Amino acid sequence: MNGFILVLPILIIRYGVTALLGREALRRTAFFPPAHGVEKIAHWVYQLSFLALLALLIFTKASWGTPPAYAGLGLYIAGTFLYLLSILHFGQPDCEGLNTGGLYRVSRNPQYTAFFLYFLGIALLTGSWLALLVLMIFQVSVHFLILSEERWCIERFGAAYTDYMRRVRRYL
Repeated sequence: MNGFILVLPILIIRYGVTALLGREALRRTAFFPPAHGVEKIAHWVYQLSFLALLALLIFTKASWGTPPAYAGLGLYIAGTFLYLLSILHFGQPDCEGLNTGGLYRVSRNPQYTAFFLYFLGIALLTGSWLALLVLMIFQVSVHFLILSEERWCIERFGAAYTDYMRRVRRYL
């Protein structure tokens, strides 16, 4: 099976499910807060590395029946399920617009965490070291995006967000 087919569920969730949640959910998931300094570079690295992952998967094939592929399938399924849940929970913020329910009780960034698990699963399923390398670059850039999002959330939500930060971990 072509590796690109493995990406279809995440695209359907990201755009299809989010669209079903409404225009506001689409707007919120597409929003990137203002970036400063290295965060601007990280934003471009994020975009380019994601496109590189997609392009790379066009030229790879999923392999089945090996221990890494079984582990990859498990991570792929877990990442898909967690991403779906995180999108559904993200589409239901509180009255101030802050997400603290559902998976957001466990992680401040369940979408990014699920995304990482998903693509790690794909890298194992395809046996692509290059996909794994691009994923690591992608993930480093994500960390800087998260820092800019946290700064924006502190500015936007104030004490409610800083209290949330004290209670809930950034990742897991």
